[in-house]
Amino acid sequence: MKKTIIILIVIILLAVAGFYIINLPSGEEVDTEEQTKTEEQKNNEQVQEETGPKSVIGTSVEGRDINAYTYGTGDTHLLFVGGIHGGYSWNTALVAYELIDYLNANADTLADNLKVTVIPVLNPDGLNEAVGATDKFTKAQVSTSEDVRAASRFNGNTVDLNRNFDCDWQSEGTWQTKTVSGGSAAFSEPEAQAIKNYIESNDPEAVVVWYSSAGGVFASNCHNGVLAETREILNVFAKASGYKAYDEFNFYEITGDMTNWLAKIGTPSISVLLTTHDDTEWSKNRAGIEALFEYYGEETEETPTTETGTE
Repeated sequence: MKKTIIILIVIILLAVAGFYIINLPSGEEVDTEEQTKTEEQKNNEQVQEETGPKSVIGTSVEGRDINAYTYGTGDTHLLFVGGIHGGYSWNTALVAYELIDYLNANADTLADNLKVTVIPVLNPDGLNEAVGATDKFTKAQVSTSEDVRAASRFNGNTVDLNRNFDCDWQSEGTWQTKTVSGGSAAFSEPEAQAIKNYIESNDPEAVVVWYSSAGGVFASNCHNGVLAETREILNVFAKASGYKAYDEFNFYEITGDMTNWLAKIGTPSISVLLTTHDDTEWSKNRAGIEALFEYYGEETEETPTTETGTE
C-alpha cells in the first residue's frame, strides 16, 4: 500500500512539474537561452548591433572572417582598409572602426551617389595575436609586450601581407632593417587574395589604406607615374587632415605593396600613415575622410549649391 501511495505521489509531482515547464512564460524561456550563451556569442551580438551592414569577403590563414561594412548604394564606391599589419599597427584597425562608428551615426548624410566600404581588419590572425579579438576592441586590450606586437605584424603563415601584392613582388622583402617573407608568390596569402578579388569585383573609385607610423599621406605608384586622380585625393586628404603629402614612400625599399599594386591596375589609392603606433588621430582622419566625401559627393537637386571656402 505504501509503495502504491509513493508511486502516486511521484506521478502527481512529475505531472505538476511538467505542467509548469510547458506553460513557462516566453520571457523566462528567453532568459534560459541567454544563460546558455557564451561570452563570445554575446560579444559578437553586441558588435553586430554597433556596426553597419556586414559581409564576409574571405577568410584568413587560420580561418577567421575578413569583414566589410558598406554604407550607401551610390555608383561612386570608396574603400577604406585597416589592419593589414595586425596587432603591430592595431591603431589602423581601430581608426577604421571609428570610421564605422561615424558612418553608423551619419550614413544618412552621405551623398546619394556615394557607397562607402570599410574593411577594418585585413589581417585578423595578426590582430588576434596581440589584441585577443578580431572585431571592435579597445586600446586596453592590446598586449603591452613589444615582442608580441611585432610578431603579430604577420599573418598565420608569418608573411608580411604588405609584401604579398603584385608590384615588384619578391619572396623576401624589407621592413625597416629586417628581412621579411613576401610569401611564395604574389597573392599567395588568402588575405591578399580576398582583397584582390573584392577590388576586382567591385571596382572602387578610390582606396585609402591605413598604416603606421610615419605621419603622412603617400601617393601610390608602380613605375607608371602617380595617377592624376591619386594626386588629387592625396592633396585633398592631406590639406584637410593636416598630414604632410608625399609623392612616394622612400624611407626604405618596399616590394609587394598593396597601394602600389592598386596603382599598377589603375585604381587611385593613397596610404595614410598614422604618426605613432598608439593613437588613431581620429580628428585628423575624420577631416580627411569628410573632405573625400565632399570631393566625390554630388549634391542633389534639393540641396542648394554653396561655395566652400578654404581654411
